[in-house]
Amino acid sequence: MEIWINPACSKCRSAVGLLDAEGAEYTVRRYLEDVPDEDEIRAVLGRLGLEPWDITRTQETEAKELGLKGWPRDESARDRWVAALAAHPRLIQRPLITADDGSAVVARTEEAVREALARSPRG
Repeated sequence: MEIWINPACSKCRSAVGLLDAEGAEYTVRRYLEDVPDEDEIRAVLGRLGLEPWDITRTQETEAKELGLKGWPRDESARDRWVAALAAHPRLIQRPLITADDGSAVVARTEEAVREALARSPRG
C-alpha cells in the first residue's frame, strides 16, 4: 500500500500514525516533492472511482488563482482538471492511500484509513 502525504498536514500524520499502530506495511510518497504526473493522477482517480474535481482542494491559494470554482465539472473539462492537479500538487486532497487490492481511499478519517487497511494484507 502507498500513502500520499504532505508531512505538514495533521490528517496525514494521523493516518501514518494509525498505519504504524496497526503494523501495516506501506510506502510513503511525499507528493509535493515526488509529484504525480497526469497518468498517475488518472490511475488514482480510477482506483478511487472519483473525478478530479472530487479530490481538488478548492480553498487553496492556487485554486483561487486558477479560478477552479468556475471550471466546468464534466467530461469535457476532465483533462484540464487533471493537468491542474499535476501542475499544482498542493491542490490534491490528502492523504490518499492506494490499497493492495487495487482500490484507493481519501484517508481523511480513521474509518477511511481502516478501510484501506482491510483491503491490504498486514505485514
